[in-house]
Amino acid sequence: MIWLGIESSCDETACAVLEDNPVKILSNPLYSQIEEHNLYGGVVPEIAARAHLQKIAVIVQKAVKEAHISLNDIGAIAFTAGPGLMGPLLVGASFAKGLAKDLGIPSYGVNHLEGHLSAAWLSNPNLKPPFLTLTVSGGHTELVVENANFEYTLLGRTRDDAAGEAFDKCGKLLGLPYPAGALIGKLGANGNRKFHAFPRALKHDDHGDFSFSGLKTSVLRYVESNTPEFIQENINDICASLEEAIVDILVSKTIWALKKTQLKTLLVGGGVSANTHLRSKLKAYCERKQINLYFPTPALSTDNGAMIAAAAIRRAQEHALLNISEVKPWMPLAP
Repeated sequence: MIWLGIESSCDETACAVLEDNPVKILSNPLYSQIEEHNLYGGVVPEIAARAHLQKIAVIVQKAVKEAHISLNDIGAIAFTAGPGLMGPLLVGASFAKGLAKDLGIPSYGVNHLEGHLSAAWLSNPNLKPPFLTLTVSGGHTELVVENANFEYTLLGRTRDDAAGEAFDKCGKLLGLPYPAGALIGKLGANGNRKFHAFPRALKHDDHGDFSFSGLKTSVLRYVESNTPEFIQENINDICASLEEAIVDILVSKTIWALKKTQLKTLLVGGGVSANTHLRSKLKAYCERKQINLYFPTPALSTDNGAMIAAAAIRRAQEHALLNISEVKPWMPLAP
């Protein structure tokens, strides 16, 4: 069967067309709202919702055209039901359910975080739980064990800012354009990671929770204590030190979770999973400990329609699809 996946939880209007047997991505276009939000240094929910309204039909048409199919070839639609921004979610859900009704096919709401975890599955369709998952993005940072039948056990989550949010907010304090995460990684690759010791909150605590708000405050104080010229002259080293602090806490907490659960498979998803330094450090540890490590491809790390369709296909294969009334968009992935 052919699936249409629609993702509209935040600032990307994304649609994808997938076959489910064998699983294959036929198209996966998206429209990024970076230009709309760059002026404000972050996502403005009302602007995001309007942009989704303007682009969703266009992106769906593009996905169908690039897949070389017609709308009537689609057998089911999957869409993001939450978590996310209420306005953008409403645009995607309304469009998906309206289109499904017009075509006479079913539509299914999908948890956004389950979508991120399904992105790596697209390249590894034989992957079976149980495994440890690290979801790390602009809005979410959490460690969850996925068991059979889509049962989840929460081990820890951020108490304040997400890791991607920390990258963007700290980047803004350093005078970098939004979104800053990828640029910090690029600049930091040529810098000294020991230039400045930014804090690692909760690193040695015996639990899986994260905290990045103190890091943001530390960067603010650092910027206030130095001249703009100093910041610019040493921006590579500062970015390297900042990236090291964020990645260090992500890796440390993941290692804690691996030791606690004794699991030998780690699945990573979310936009920050594209970070080269994070991938390198997790790969090094997992190779030493003979742990199977799975990342999505960089193109599937950020929000996209393919991951939403993939999450629905995974559930369809296990006869565990959800009706929209069963999806709680205001709740995190794990209870």
